[in-house]
Parts: sequence; C-alpha cells; structure tokens
Amino acid sequence: MVISNLIIFSVLLVLLGVIYTRTQKLGTTVLIGLLLGILCGVLLQQFAPESAIKPTLDWINLVGNGYVRLLQMIVMPLVFVSILSAITRLNQASALGKISLSVISVLLITTAIAAAIGIAMTYAFNLTAEGLVAGERELAAQMNVAGRVEKVSGLTIPAMLLSFIPKNPFLELTGANPTSIISVVIFAALLGIASLSLAREDHALGERIAQGVDTLNKLIMRLVRMVIRLTPYGVFALMIKMATTAKWADIVNLGTFIVASYAAICLMFVVHGLLLALFRVNPLAYFKKVLPTLSFAFTSRSSAATLPLNIETQTSQLGNNNVIANFAATFGATIGQNGCAGIYPAMLAVMVAPTVGIDPFSFGYLATLILVVTISSLGIAGVGGGATFAAIVVLSTLNLPLALVGLLISIEPLIDMGRTALNVNGSMVAGTITNQLLDKKE
Repeated sequence: MVISNLIIFSVLLVLLGVIYTRTQKLGTTVLIGLLLGILCGVLLQQFAPESAIKPTLDWINLVGNGYVRLLQMIVMPLVFVSILSAITRLNQASALGKISLSVISVLLITTAIAAAIGIAMTYAFNLTAEGLVAGERELAAQMNVAGRVEKVSGLTIPAMLLSFIPKNPFLELTGANPTSIISVVIFAALLGIASLSLAREDHALGERIAQGVDTLNKLIMRLVRMVIRLTPYGVFALMIKMATTAKWADIVNLGTFIVASYAAICLMFVVHGLLLALFRVNPLAYFKKVLPTLSFAFTSRSSAATLPLNIETQTSQLGNNNVIANFAATFGATIGQNGCAGIYPAMLAVMVAPTVGIDPFSFGYLATLILVVTISSLGIAGVGGGATFAAIVVLSTLNLPLALVGLLISIEPLIDMGRTALNVNGSMVAGTITNQLLDKKE
C-alpha cells in the first residue's frame, strides 16, 4: 500500500512539473498543487489503512519539509546580502530612517485595524469561552502554557528592543535567537552605512566594495530563484500532510471559532486591498502577483520560511525597491503581524473577559485592548512562538486567565494557515505602500 501511494505521489509530482514547464506560470501551478494536495490528503486519510499513512507521510515529508529547509537555508544569507547590497547603492543613509519608520508604522496601524476586526467578529458570532471542553491534546497544551507565561512575564519594551541589537552577529546569522532576523538586518544596515562612509572618503574603494557586494548578491539571488522554482512541489506535499493529519472532529466541535477567525482574516485582506487602492495600487493586479507567495505561507505556516519568496515577489513582481522590500519582509516576519499578533489575541481577550466579570464591549476595555495588542505586537519577536505567545502576552497584560490558549490548540494548525498568509501579505502591503510613499521604485 505504501509503495502504491508513493508511486501515485511521484506521478503527480511529474504531472505538476509538466504543467509548470508548459505554462511557465508559477502562481497557476502552485494553486493546482495546493488543491491537488488537499484532495490527495483527504483520500489518503479516508481510504488508506492506519499502518500505511505514517510511512507514506514520512516520504512525502521529504519533499515538503525538504523544500521548507531549503528556504530556511537561504533566509539569513538573503536578508544579510540583499540589505547590504541595497544600502551600498543608496545615495544617503538618512533614507533608511524614513523607510523603517514608514514600514513599521504601516505594520502597527494594520495590526490595530486587525484587532478591531477580530473584536467585531467575536461580537458578530457571539463567541464566548463557555462550553469549550478540554480534550487530551488541549490539557497537554495547557501544561505547556505555564512555562511560556514564565518566559514572557518579565518582557518589557526596553528589554525587547535591546534584544534586537546583535552582540554576536555571526551567531545571529545561524538563527540562534527569536530576534535573529532583525539582528541580522541591523548588522547588515550598519555595515552598509559604513560602506557609504568609506565611499565618501575614497570613491574608488567604495566602488570596489559595492561591486563585490553586488556580485555576492547576484549569486544569492540566483540560488533563491532556483529554490523558488520548487514551490509547487513543496506546497503539494505540505497540503497532503495537512489534509491527512487534520482532526475533523476537532474542526466540527470548534467550527464557529474557525469560521469567525477566517471571516476576520478575509475582512483584513479586504482592508489591505482598500489601503493599496488608497495609495494608487490596483488590488486585483497586486493579489494576482502575490498569490504564489501567499499559497506557500498558507501551507508552510511560517513567515520566516516565506521570507525569500516575500522579498523576491516584492522586487520582481511588485517592483518595490530592494531596500524597502527587505525591510518590509524582515520586519513583517517579526513585528506587527496582522493575523497572529492582531486578530487572534484580540478575539481571545474578548471571549475570556466575561469569565472575570469584565464587559468586553465597553469602550474603555476595547480601547485598552487594541492599544495593548498593537504594542505587544512589537514584542512577539522577542519571545517567539507566534500567535500562542501573542495571546499569552496580551492576556497576561490584561490580567486575564490563560486557559483558553490551551483549549484552542487542537484547531491551531488550521487557523494558523490563514493567519500566516495574512501576516505575510501585511508585510508586502507595508512594503508596497512605503514604496509608493517614498517613490523608491527601481
């Protein structure tokens, strides 16, 4: 049975390759791979014997997880070299401050809007914490919450900002810490500023440095494009795993929360489209260009793993300036995530509040909640763990019980796919808006 499953999987991989070769359309092939993966996963779960599922997935994961590892392999070199290369071509270092301020402002503003939408959906669907039953996996998750709370309880904004500054840049290049990506950005930016300073003193030396960095950048980008061509196959394998391992009983039991979450996510995508239109960007053309990147973010559930695709899409498809694209992608992977740090913790805070006698829809509570969610979204990178840590930080700050974080663990993977796609899109929107504001198109 395992061998026949793998033969079918191999044939479908070849079929995807033929489609991609003939059409040369990455977005179309990724979408086909995504839908085909869901279908295969459902069939595998329904008809394959239990003894055959795990061995089959072990081999399928070789393709899916292998692709994710390739992307993770190039994240740090890509971020470091791209930012260094882009800054060495800037005329003045002061532009970095404007770019950073614009990108972070858009990320935080959209996170505040996402929190408001999450609150509205909680009200519209009448979601409460009552009646949620803790199963075996949920109880196990609650045991882990205590340790996570201890990890974030002493987190302050000054401590979080300090963690961004690299004390050993070579260690940060290995991705050793949750804040490594931002630390690498800072290190590359400082090196770039130093190269600009040298160029002002010795133009010939500055040119040699710029040419060397540009050559290295072209080499890394060629590697990135080689890996990105594997996206349809990686998405196909990842979706098979997701559909095969999904706990449909958990999905049915907590279906209303899932529907409300995706309603909020879809509304936030609409808000992104409206913001793009406000800054004279065609939303339909934009979403057509970013679809492959969003598809991978959806299946991988990793903003960091999507970084290479994110940067490539912004520069080659959206025409964003290289510096802006790199800053938006890296900051968006760790700061102001619309889905994980915006919608999710806001919904949980509204659901939990009545259990401690708080009116969740009073103006004072709502204003405080949106402010806390927005500020906390800056600190999520300092602790890692995505939406779970975001929820713990917000609920702890508001002195609310944390049990609901564990109770929803069974449906986390399903919702996390949509949240991750929204997070990635938020970073690309921030880059595109910044590009329009600063008129930095290459």
